[in-house]
Amino acid sequence: MYAFALRPRHWAVGLSVALTLACSKKEAAPPPPPSEVTYIVAQPATVEENLQFVGQVEAYRTVQVRAQAAGIILERPFTEGTQVQAGQVLYRIDAVTADADARAARGRLSEAEARMANAELMASRLRPLLVGNAIAKQEVDNAESQLLQAKALVEQARGAADAAEKRLKETVVRAEIGGRVGRAVLEVGARVAGVSDLLTTIDVVDPVYVSFRPSAAQQYRWARDAAARRELAVGGKARVVLFMPDGSEFPRLGRIDFVDPVVDARTGTQQYRARFENGDRLLVPGQFVQARIRGLSRDSAIVVPQRAVLQQMGKEVVYVVDDSNKVAVREVKATGWSGNNWLIEKGLSAGEKVVVDGVQKVGAGAVVRAKVLADSGARQ
Repeated sequence: MYAFALRPRHWAVGLSVALTLACSKKEAAPPPPPSEVTYIVAQPATVEENLQFVGQVEAYRTVQVRAQAAGIILERPFTEGTQVQAGQVLYRIDAVTADADARAARGRLSEAEARMANAELMASRLRPLLVGNAIAKQEVDNAESQLLQAKALVEQARGAADAAEKRLKETVVRAEIGGRVGRAVLEVGARVAGVSDLLTTIDVVDPVYVSFRPSAAQQYRWARDAAARRELAVGGKARVVLFMPDGSEFPRLGRIDFVDPVVDARTGTQQYRARFENGDRLLVPGQFVQARIRGLSRDSAIVVPQRAVLQQMGKEVVYVVDDSNKVAVREVKATGWSGNNWLIEKGLSAGEKVVVDGVQKVGAGAVVRAKVLADSGARQ
């Protein structure tokens, strides 16, 4: 009786399970539609090339101030970090010994001049007597010889006096050029041994130089491009723009005035130097800035929007779409930019479809729904 009662219940459970499995098969989710991406067609064009380098500001001229005289520093009348004029007194060194030497030298000069005057007087008296044979010719010759010796001694004494005067003047150290004076290395009371001791420096900071160093690869590309080589030469049309540490643009353009003919063997770079007017003293020697070169154009360049270039495993890649809307990966080399576009040195060919928007939704081998970028003409 109990077994007969349980059979309908088992049948109902089985039927419920069967219906559940059948419904789950009918409700399986359909495959997702292809991701939508936009692309541009890579086409060669003539574009302005923007090249950026790390630049360092250098003084237009730097002079080391050293003393020629030895002695104790008595005065240091300049203020560190201020502008000084050529000829301005920077240091005064104890001049007692130098002054005594100068006075002694002047005395010896006066003595030599007196001896010369006496020898000249003696010779002038004896010359007329020789005409009437009132005196032997030997005596006149001796007088003339003594006069010549006296003149030579005067010249010797005068040279010694000039040297002593120079040493006396050297106890006062003056600025050789106008510019911004640096920190005082030796202070009042210190002893100066001579030229081996640095006292301070003077920097000319208007104008200033900014040096930057292109890589060996960049130099080689310029060397093969006659137009770039001409524009980047000293006196060429290329201009250098500076960007300050806060990102603002320096208000004046610079021009290249020196290119080092030798490549630095340690770094493989070559020094380029641009000159900038710096009347407002915004640029300070030793400061680092961003230097960009403007005025270089590049023919047959392939450019793509910057957002199309991705960094993967230390490499630069783009996604391209073929005629069957299948995605492939291209490793590229971006060497510079123009506006908001990267300049592609290698890895892309003209006519290829480069994915710009939707790159985060695709991968190699994926099939997509591709549309031309609406503003592909501007490529922003």
